[in-house]
This record gives sequence, C-alpha cells and structure tokens, in this order.
Amino acid sequence: MKPRLPCLIPLLLALAALPAAAQAPQAAPTPTDATLPRIAFDKTVLPNGLEVILVEDHRLPVVAVNIWYHVGPANEAPGLTGFAHLFEHMMFAATRHIPRAEADRLLEGAGATDSNGSTDYDRTNYFDTVPSNQLELALWVHADRMGYLLDVLDQSALSNQQDVVRNERRQSVENRPYGIVEEAMNHALFPQTHPYYASVIGSHADIQSAKLKDVRDFFKRYYGPNNAGIVIAGDIDKARAHALVAKYFGSFKRSAPVVAPKVTTPPITRERRVTVADRIELPRVYMAWLTPPAYQPGDAELAVAGQILAGGKAGRLYKSLVYERQIAQDVAASQNSYALTSTFLIDATARPGIDGAQLEGAIDAELKALRDVGPSDAEVERARNTIETAMLTSIEKLGGAGLANQLNQYNQYTGDPGYLTRDLARLRRVSAADVRRVAQAWLQPNARVVVTGVPGTPDFGPDVPTPKPAAKAAKAKAVAGINKDEAWRRTPPKAGPAPAFTLPGSESFKLANGLTVIHHYNPALPLVAAELVVKSGSDANPDGHPGLAGFTAQLLQEGTATRSAPRIADEIAQLGAFLGSDSTADASTVSLLSLRSTFGAALDVMADVVQHPAFPTAEVERQRAARLGELTRQRDDPARVAAVAAAGALYGPRHPYGYGQLGTEAAIRATTRDDLAGFWRRHYVPSNAALIVSGAVTREELQALASARFGAWPRAAATPPDTGQPGGSKVRLVIVDKPGAPQTALRVTLLAASRKTPDYPALQVMNAALGGLFSSRINLNLREDKGYSYGVFSGLRYSRTPGPLTIAGSVRTDVTGASVAEIFKEVRGVREQPLPAAELAGARDAQVYSLPGQFETNSGIGASLAETYVFDLPADYWRSLPDQFRGVTAAQVQAVADKYLRLDQMKVIGVGDRNKILPQLQPLGLGEPELRNADGQLP
Repeated sequence: MKPRLPCLIPLLLALAALPAAAQAPQAAPTPTDATLPRIAFDKTVLPNGLEVILVEDHRLPVVAVNIWYHVGPANEAPGLTGFAHLFEHMMFAATRHIPRAEADRLLEGAGATDSNGSTDYDRTNYFDTVPSNQLELALWVHADRMGYLLDVLDQSALSNQQDVVRNERRQSVENRPYGIVEEAMNHALFPQTHPYYASVIGSHADIQSAKLKDVRDFFKRYYGPNNAGIVIAGDIDKARAHALVAKYFGSFKRSAPVVAPKVTTPPITRERRVTVADRIELPRVYMAWLTPPAYQPGDAELAVAGQILAGGKAGRLYKSLVYERQIAQDVAASQNSYALTSTFLIDATARPGIDGAQLEGAIDAELKALRDVGPSDAEVERARNTIETAMLTSIEKLGGAGLANQLNQYNQYTGDPGYLTRDLARLRRVSAADVRRVAQAWLQPNARVVVTGVPGTPDFGPDVPTPKPAAKAAKAKAVAGINKDEAWRRTPPKAGPAPAFTLPGSESFKLANGLTVIHHYNPALPLVAAELVVKSGSDANPDGHPGLAGFTAQLLQEGTATRSAPRIADEIAQLGAFLGSDSTADASTVSLLSLRSTFGAALDVMADVVQHPAFPTAEVERQRAARLGELTRQRDDPARVAAVAAAGALYGPRHPYGYGQLGTEAAIRATTRDDLAGFWRRHYVPSNAALIVSGAVTREELQALASARFGAWPRAAATPPDTGQPGGSKVRLVIVDKPGAPQTALRVTLLAASRKTPDYPALQVMNAALGGLFSSRINLNLREDKGYSYGVFSGLRYSRTPGPLTIAGSVRTDVTGASVAEIFKEVRGVREQPLPAAELAGARDAQVYSLPGQFETNSGIGASLAETYVFDLPADYWRSLPDQFRGVTAAQVQAVADKYLRLDQMKVIGVGDRNKILPQLQPLGLGEPELRNADGQLP
C-alpha cells in the first residue's frame, strides 16, 4: 500500500443506468425481481487461466484497471507473518522492462489516480485509474509485474521494502492510538497457528527475517495468471480491451494450481479477556466474536445487526452510550467478512473519567435486548435503507474501492462478478426475526473476546534492529525468469489519441432572498448529493473563541424548533440518507446524500437544521463534552498534534487560523449557547450561502424544491470575516515531546499563497514534482531510496489569505534530523535548477489528466463547485484550468519555487521523543526550539 493524503454487503445498488452490454453465459443470474439491478459485464478466461472481466461505462474518459491475486495472509507459512503484504510492496519494485520507480512516474505523468495496492486476509490487489487513452500503459505495467518481476529481483529491493514496511508498521500500528490493542484482539480471537492470528502487516521480526528465496518462492506459487482476475471498467471498447489483455498477459505460463487453505477455526467456548497498555488517554473496549464466512447464511443478517447497533446516530449503542448516558466518545459495530471465518466487532471509546467496565455493562445491556426481544421492523428497515444508499455511493467511482474492485471481490468469493442481484436480494430479505436469531446464535457472552486498551506504556516486544544500509550494489542483471522475454515489451506503449473531455459545468440561479443555487445534472445513478455552503468558517471565529465555527456546525443537527436530535437521526436513517455538518478554514457546510426517490424528504430535514436550529441547552452540554473528549483523543495522535502546533507557529494565538478546528479546552468550556446562536445568526444567512446540488434531479425540479424549502429563509446581511495578519512565532523549530515514540511526526511548513493567486497552476505543478506525487522527489528520496519513512508528501492549503505549504510525514525516530536535511536538500533543488523536460511534462500532465477523476462522484462534483463559490472563482474555472496547466513552463516552476519556498522562513515541527530527536535537529541551524505541550499549544 502506498500512503496517501469491508467485505460483506458490497456497497452497490442500482447499476441499471450503466450501458447495456452483451452478457457472457456465466454472467449475473436472471433477476427474479424487476427492481433488482444488474451489472452489465463480460467474463472470459484466457487459456493460461487469467479471468478477464470487462464493464463498459462512458460517463467519463477514464478506465479503472483492477487485479486481484487470490493470496493473502490466509496463505502464509508459519514464521512469515506479514509476508503477503511485504510481497505487495515488492510488486512495485523494478521488473525486467521497467526500472525501479519508472512505473509510478509514467502512470502519474499520464494522469493516473487511485494508483495503489493493498493486502487483506484473503487477497492482494493492485489498481489504477487512467485516462482512457492510457489503458495500454496500465496493462503494460501490470503485465510486467506479473510476468517479469523475478528476472531482476535482488536483495537491494527486498531490503528497501523491509525498511518501508517496518516504517508502515510503526506508523499504522505502534504510533497509531489503539493500534497494538487491535492487534491484540486478533491474537485473542485465533490460535497462533491460524493464518488470521497476526495483523496483515506482520511483526518486525518476521518482516526483517524474510529472505530473497522466500520472495521468489512466494511469487512462483501465487502470482501466476491462473491465480488472478483482472477487471477493466470504464470508457472502453470491450473487444479492443480484451485483445489488449490477451496481448499483454496471454503468453504467460500458468503456475502450479493453488490449493485453497484448509484451516479449522476453533470455536470460542469461554469468554477471553485481555488488557493492553497503550500510549492513550481514553480507555477503549473491543468485543469480538467469530461469525459465518463471507456470503454464507448469517453474514448479511449480522451486517444489518451491526447497522442497528451502531449505524450512525440512529444506532442503539450511539443513543444509549453516547447520547443518553454520555459515557462513550464514540461507538462502532460491524460484520467483517472473510473466507475462512468472519468476525463481528464492537468497539467503544470512553469519555474522560469513564472506565472500560462501565462501557461493557452498557454494551451488554443492548446486546441482551437484541437477543431477547430483537429489533423493531422500523429499525431493520432503517438499516437496510442506509446500507442500500451506501451501496450506490460506492460504485460512483470506477476505480479505487469502487466498481472494478467490487466485481473482483464478487468474483473471488462467489465466482460470479454479477452477484449483485443476489447480494442485494439477501439484504432485502433480512427480517427482524432474522436479526434476533443471529444475535442469539452468534453474539453470546461466552463466545467472545474482550480486549480493553488502557493508558500506559506500550510493549512492542523485543527490539529488532534496522540493519545498516549495505553498500550500493551494481544494478542486477536480468536473468531468465518464468516467462520468455519478448523484445516488444521493452518500450512503453504510446498513448492513444487524447480523449476529448470537458469537465462538468453547472448552472446557477438565485432565490429572491439572495440564496445562490448551483446545479449539476448527473443522471448516471439514482443518487443526489447536496451541500449548503456558508462562506464563513474558522476565519470568522471571534478573538478568544477558536473552534466556534465547528462547534456551531456540530450543533445544527442536534435539534430544531420542531425536531429533536434523535428524531433528526431517525428520519434521515429511515430515508436511507446521510446528513453531516462541519466547518473548515473558510466555510461551513451541511451535506446531504440520498437516493433520488427520497431527496425531497431528506432536503426537508436539511433545510430545517440550516434555518431553524434551536441550540437546546442540554444538546450544547452534550456536544461540549463530546468536543472535550475529542480534544483528549487528538492528543494521542502525533500527526494531528503536529498539525495544531504548525498552525499555532505559523499564525499565532490572535489569528483564527492559529488553532485546530476543535479550538482549545478553555474555549470549549467557555462557549455559551448565545455564542453559538450568535455565530449562526451572523453567518448562516442566504446572501452568504449557496445550495449546491449534483445528481439525478433536473433544474426545474431543483428550482421547485429550493424555493419550497429555502424560499422563506429571511434575507439578511452577513458579517464579513476579518482575520487580521498572521502573528506566528519567530522560532523555526517546534518540538512536542512524546517519550518513547517509535516515530517522529514531521511537518516542514511556511505560509505561501492564497487560492486566487495567478501562480496557482505553476504552484501545483511545482508541488507535484517536489512532494505531491508518489514519484515526487521527496517521497522517492525518503521512502524508496533511504527507507526512512512510509511516505512523506507536500501540499498547499489555499485560503482567501495566504495558506500554508506543508511537507509532512512520519519518519523513524533515529533519522529525524537526516530526514529534515534531505527535505531541505530537495527544496533547494527545485529552487536552484529548472525541472528537466521529462519531469516537467510528468508533473504538468499529472495535473491535467487527473482532473476528470475529481468529477467522478456527485460529492466530488459538489466539492469542486463549492470551491468556485467559496473563493469567488469564475463559473468556467474548471473547464479552463486544463489549458492553464498545459501552459506552465520550467521557468515558471522555478520562479514560484524561488518566490514561495523560502528556506529561511520554513518552520520544522517535530512530535516525538524529545531526548532523541532534539540532538539530531539542533545541528541544522534552526535555532533554539519552541517547546509546546501535548495539545500542540504553547504552555
């Protein structure tokens, strides 16, 4: 998995709107209910066993390529935990025809998005979404990995990825709050000999002990074409796509047949209890049960049970633990479905002052009620409706975890890529009696493990030293591999004719009260996304009230003049919709996602919370406690603390951007109901807002709906924000001490440009080359060359006033100083020399050809239209942006690098073990450090 800024009930719904296609004889079964959708696909099998699944969809000029290899930790040998995941990383190393890092450079330069790989217990997948004229490039890359990895695989590549994966373990398990607690839960569920015992990433000892022979043997056993399936979905001609797959994969030899793992999972007959110390402040309780495998009887019913228990604010556990008793900060429940066995998991994080025993008692009471009485019919209907909307949402995207990946999942687990029809049917059949039955059968107290994470010093086990880097070896010579070399594979395929694309536009109109309405009609799926965007965020927070905008947004859903908070949650869930509210630096939003059929009713609720919030005193106190609890949780997360410390260092305590969105403990405690209602009155007015809607609703329908729901919103003048000038600290080094931390959360940052700067296109191209892409200079240096980090990237946050450019990532504690030195070296490089032609073209084309992916979903379209509204960009902004990117020159890139990347103004923020990292940072000439507290604030 490359770093970037559930298995049951595939999140799919109606694909009836997808273009019809010829159906292979073994495709989706004939629906028995006319309301059940079908996925139009072709499935064939090459003579070497590779399964090929094609879906034609011309919504955008993009194609998703998704390959599943039917191997994961379920196939690992004893003593090689994490090996399947380590091998996933090895697949991104050099191949016979593609030098190391060249595949990422070519794909990103072609405009690839969602380009990554991942490992789960039963499979490993690799995927890219590319412009439709670059399909052949993606197939060339994936084919060379399958056919020619072993030809040039060497110890240098293995050693590098061992470093990277161990950094990933430090970041995602050891330095992530509750990471080792979750790992302990797996250890409690399964015996040590079970392939699901270890976490997918494995242990330091096993990762480090992997040998090159192990890697070669693993590849030969599991990475043959007959153990894989490829899905190509998007803007394709299926006949041509099939011919290309045959061209690039058809000559590969079969591997020996892979025997499915034969594993017996011993049942849990007596409750198991474990307590794990972690670097956390709030206890968390995990309860887990062994449950039926994926797509087997009981699987769907338990997914519905999870939604009833903790599916948002309408869930029983949320209402009991979070809302009524206020003993939990959050709660979740889910059925996690796999081939050998599934697990049902409940987790709840305590509020400050609450212990795990109190959480357990409350959870047990709700579970007993579910077993003894069962849910109501209305609860089951809410759960089914919510899941169905989520199903539809997931397949808006072709790539990533979207449509192509879902078809591969169906194919592996059921043998039928078109299983959607039966999958949705089994969901719709679930009744209240079914949920009660599976709760009684599977969720008994004596059949579970209970793992409690408590504050303390974590035990990471024996230290496994990182070997010293070996001397640079000569490039490995290609040797005879599994497949015969073919000369034509040595040159990347040329792109086809560039697809003519016009980014989605919009129409807008205003209501009589001044409310702007922005509309994009997208009939591809029966789904609608809406945002009510207010041009006031944390920039409008009064002095001394950091976090007020976010606090206000949070309260909107907690009661109106006619609806209580529980009623709002139940209504939205009954409609199968999703309602949210939040704030950013420059805006506040209320968002809505629903089916077309329920959009009018859901919009009623949205309009009510926007126009008639009551700010009930009891709800203010509930949310105050929730925000204080979240502030406590934030302290446990080094990356979030680094972000808060960076904001304070850049902007200072008198600037509204000088804090995180939560604000401070003092401000949260001091906020009154009048403060919240006053912020709403000043800023939530029609002249300061826009209703942005994208989806299957026409302009005429939207005009009627908007007028009816928002037409009576009283006209008023907004109070414009006045942020003042930044008053950040003069120091360049900021430290937050996390004794014993295995990594340092790093940020190198300075103020750069505003969103409306004419330098925007050149800045984006410069950032792509410096640290914005996986193949960027900083990431390739610190991850791929040095092995210091799982990933370090750069990005710009644009605001109405100049926002920060930030280089961020987590690095191994012992190389903190070296990492900062390398970052500075790369910054100097883009300032002092123009980008070479090939690098410029790649960074520039990455910006141009990745733009369509930004408009793949209704929510993505809405977010882009909201950006034009909030920052007063021209109505045709997105349609003109590609040409602006195409015009960026090397001289312009160097000019903006020289203008904005001022090394003497860059601040370094380090959240880690002060005694270990400060001696490394002091020789860099950053001056005396500023020490901030655990919140990232000045003491």
